[in-house]
Amino acid sequence: MNLLKTAATISGLTLLSRITGLARETLTAAYFGAGSQTDAFFVAFRLPNLLRRLFAEGAFSQAFVPVLGQIKAQEGEAAALRLARNAALVMAAALAAICLAAIIGAPILVWLMSGGFSGDAATFDLTVMLTRWMFPYILMISLVALASGLLNTWSEFKTPAFAPVLLNLSFIGCAVLLSPHLAQPIWALAIAVILGGLAQLSLMVWSVRKTILARQFTVSHEAKDTTTSWSVREAWRDPNVRRVLTLMVPATLAVSVAQVSLIINTHIAARLESGSVSWLSFADRLMEFPTALLGVALGTVLLPSLTNANSNNDQQRTNQLIDWGMRLVFVLAIPAAIGLAVLAIPLTAVLFHYGKFDHQDLIMTSQAMVGYSVGLVGLIAIKVLAPGFYAQQNIKTPVKIALFTLILTQLLNLIFVPLFAHAGLALATSLAACANALLLLRGLQKRRIYTPTRGWFGFVLRILLSATLMGVVIGGIALELDWSGLATSPILRIVWLALILLIAALVYFVSLHLLGVRVREFLKKDAQ
Repeated sequence: MNLLKTAATISGLTLLSRITGLARETLTAAYFGAGSQTDAFFVAFRLPNLLRRLFAEGAFSQAFVPVLGQIKAQEGEAAALRLARNAALVMAAALAAICLAAIIGAPILVWLMSGGFSGDAATFDLTVMLTRWMFPYILMISLVALASGLLNTWSEFKTPAFAPVLLNLSFIGCAVLLSPHLAQPIWALAIAVILGGLAQLSLMVWSVRKTILARQFTVSHEAKDTTTSWSVREAWRDPNVRRVLTLMVPATLAVSVAQVSLIINTHIAARLESGSVSWLSFADRLMEFPTALLGVALGTVLLPSLTNANSNNDQQRTNQLIDWGMRLVFVLAIPAAIGLAVLAIPLTAVLFHYGKFDHQDLIMTSQAMVGYSVGLVGLIAIKVLAPGFYAQQNIKTPVKIALFTLILTQLLNLIFVPLFAHAGLALATSLAACANALLLLRGLQKRRIYTPTRGWFGFVLRILLSATLMGVVIGGIALELDWSGLATSPILRIVWLALILLIAALVYFVSLHLLGVRVREFLKKDAQ
């Protein structure tokens, strides 16, 4: 399997997901505004979404994929499918019970999240009803996460990467086609959540059957063995299921730490100048593009490959995979970080500077962008380094580092928020992310899981020189333009930004080539 080609494919599908997600949010704002009904929907959807981040896509995947990969490598594909079936049974039963409890206790959950909307009974009641209808989404998306882990272990990455697009398309379709015909238009979004969840789950079931079952087990005796028992009690007795659940406990804590940090930072931002939360949110949305396109793609590809190498006790392959991932991070994330910092105003202007988003919003959001750009390399490196621990079924070490990072972030907030206000929050988050990556790297080296190969110093130095030259060139061009004034000519502004990005790519990669870095060669060599 060519990891570079696979990562590029995942990045492309992730980009499609981000683009459709942006269209989804634009339509939501246009059709529903920011009234009480929209508030009700966001609070109601946040409840299952929070559980999705804690249990499905985060903690469960980190625990399930390494165990599944080990079973597949050591006991065969039939045993791996048996584990997947048993895990699905236990997960479905547990989440069905959680959904039932949430539906019954929806008024309590909504009150805890919203404080009762300051006595607005109509909004509170609407939120309760929306919560009850949308909460089953957590059941569907958790099974999607399980199927994604199964497909990734069989080196099928395209379908899981594409699945989120279906939810975005469901939102877009329901907003446009259903909302004009409903007495309460906001219910179109609730319908979109359920339809989107069903669409993703249906796609995953189809892909599992086509990619794995139909291809390898349709007529085999092993296939029959993997489908003989559908007893939840027997599934619960599976020791491998118990092992996954045991690993989920620290993984859930690790994901929870990130959520706690986000909540704390949001509360701090809310106490600053009006608009601080929005400025950080807009800047964070821009940061999601390189983080998701590179970080998520690398993490998704590397975890199954590292798990397979660990199961085969292939230390050389493990070291090669992590080294390849880190080299790709430096080649792409360093120029991206410099580009985001230098082009903070142009990027913010082209994407957001319209309508009520005024000049002050442009400046303040760009300041947050600069703060976030400091930590881009660290944020993406974490996606490469953490799987080195997960593949060894060591989740406790990343959890300890995450807890330290949470404390460090708040200590840095005490220093930088008084100096830089909302941008200080972004800077503190970035520096803490870099510390997180360094601690993960130190842990891997200490355990002799990863030892950087020769030539790293010269490699990084040449990247820094090339990226700095790129930053100087595009910064000089960008400073000559009045990006705020170009709001009257949005097409011209877009053309200028596209031209600058093209120049940035040419300057950077030509400089790398002249300095002796043959990116294509080392990628071809290390990505196989």
